[in-house]
Amino acid sequence: MIELSYESGTLLASGGMPPEPFVWDKRTEQWRAPAGAYREISLKLRGSDTPYTDRAASFEKLSLESRVAMESRPYQREALNAWRREELRGVVVLPTGAGKTAIAVKAIERTGRSTLVVVPTLALLKQWYSILSNSFGVSVTVGLLGGGYHEVTPLTVTTYDSAYIHAERYGDRFTLVVYDEVHHLPAEKYAMIPKMLLAPYSLGLTATPERPDGGHEHLPHLVGPVVYSRSPEDLAGTYLAPYETVRIPVELTAAERVEYAEADAVYRNFLQKHRLSIRSPEDWQRFIMVAATSHEGGREVLLAARRRREIRASAERKGATLESLLKRHWEDRTIVFTKSVEEVYALSERFLVPGITYETPARERKEILDRFRIGRYRAIIASDVLNEGVDVPEANIAVILAGSASRREYVQRLGRVLRPREGKRAILYELVTEGTGEAAASRRRREPIAGAYS
Repeated sequence: MIELSYESGTLLASGGMPPEPFVWDKRTEQWRAPAGAYREISLKLRGSDTPYTDRAASFEKLSLESRVAMESRPYQREALNAWRREELRGVVVLPTGAGKTAIAVKAIERTGRSTLVVVPTLALLKQWYSILSNSFGVSVTVGLLGGGYHEVTPLTVTTYDSAYIHAERYGDRFTLVVYDEVHHLPAEKYAMIPKMLLAPYSLGLTATPERPDGGHEHLPHLVGPVVYSRSPEDLAGTYLAPYETVRIPVELTAAERVEYAEADAVYRNFLQKHRLSIRSPEDWQRFIMVAATSHEGGREVLLAARRRREIRASAERKGATLESLLKRHWEDRTIVFTKSVEEVYALSERFLVPGITYETPARERKEILDRFRIGRYRAIIASDVLNEGVDVPEANIAVILAGSASRREYVQRLGRVLRPREGKRAILYELVTEGTGEAAASRRRREPIAGAYS
């Protein structure tokens, strides 16, 4: 009889010849397989009527019943049913504000087994802890792993970083894993997490599964296929706030055009000389490495690339246009998105509007967002730090002052103003500097949003 056991992120088999993907480990003279193959191996053993004993899994049954009375929306029920039809594996793609968390809570409740929830940020760690504690009350203690906490219970919330560190230690304890913002999972380090967990069931949640590096193609193997998807257009006006997008072209001044053309020529000549193209963050990092190690114009091209970005982001007419929008929407709640920390600080000082970056201390960030929610602050300026994991349903105006060509970033920023509220209508403004690389980036990120959910 084959006996399965768990050891440090792997499955061991003894007592007979186990099925693939077990391989013989010469170092320890044992049959060994990735823990993530547990489901596949279990099904093979059952299908072949091979007698076996499972001493690997330490799963627990949970008696869960949500105490929050809330009727599921039709698309939420459809998503949950689609996940169940795929045998409790797969990715659900829904816009920000559409209630992906509510779907996960239902999935956890109906599965009734030990569950690990994996999130990308400490803010989401605390948010999920509150949601699960409020949903299930005293019927279960919600554990926390990460951010200074190390309490592992049958229902635990952790970060991707902490899951990577501790997966081999606790990988035998969870039946279901929920990956929030699952587009983070295919990163080289995080992709190791499901390989070290026995969990036969998995649910991924995201508004935008695509990754510039193509890593989303690995999601079916890591967590399961996309089983359900809806775009903002599908839900706007009924379950999300109705919205419109407004693209505002901004012309450079004559002096700015001359300076931009000079910097752009240096930049493009270097790309052509070294046969480089910039289509993804990885391409940009490659350009930085080549330029930093080049003895022929490396320093000059780095300065030129920086100057190009500065001219686009801080164009004189762009600043004047933003000022006009802030005045026009002063009675609304506006989030201004830019790209760099320096730009946030400069705009914050210029317009006397609070700014939030990754450098903002947690307490200060919370205070700014709380005051924004209650209306003491009518506008805030942020870099990428507010792209995900922030709930500000009062916000109804978003201004993209600078950003990347990423569709995911675009949809995330749109999502910040789509949470429904009575009488709310959202507007997303894009300020695009014409005649620069910003125009091409805008076209790419504005490809039909429905395409991000296929």
